Amino acid sequence: MSMPFFSRARILALAAIPVAGLVAALSSPAYAATEPRARLVACEAGSCLLVTGYRANTASAVSINGRAVPAEGARKWRVRVPVDTVREWSAPFARTITISVVDAETRTDATAEVDLPIGLLGQVDLAVLVVSAK
Repeated sequence: MSMPFFSRARILALAAIPVAGLVAALSSPAYAATEPRARLVACEAGSCLLVTGYRANTASAVSINGRAVPAEGARKWRVRVPVDTVREWSAPFARTITISVVDAETRTDATAEVDLPIGLLGQVDLAVLVVSAK
């Protein structure tokens, strides 16, 4: 008796390949380590920069431009820093900040350059901004 070309075992084996690839992709460090982000929010100081990110270990230390900051949250962390403080910690007209997360177990440092909201550290007060497309 001859075996059909698409035997039950072959079909199951072929179906398992995409599933295994998906599991590997979702469990990889690249998927888990999402880059930090920054956005402007209202706070007690007036305006604050809200920086958010992910860390593998909840005890990992977070720093902004080389200064340790207390991060709220566990693996998904967040830090609110007054804009005036960000201005003090940054070069004039800076367009990015440096975020570092030092893993508490391995002592490895993951560093990322994070874009600031456009014009956040500009030193010019604008009364009107006109944007046009030609």
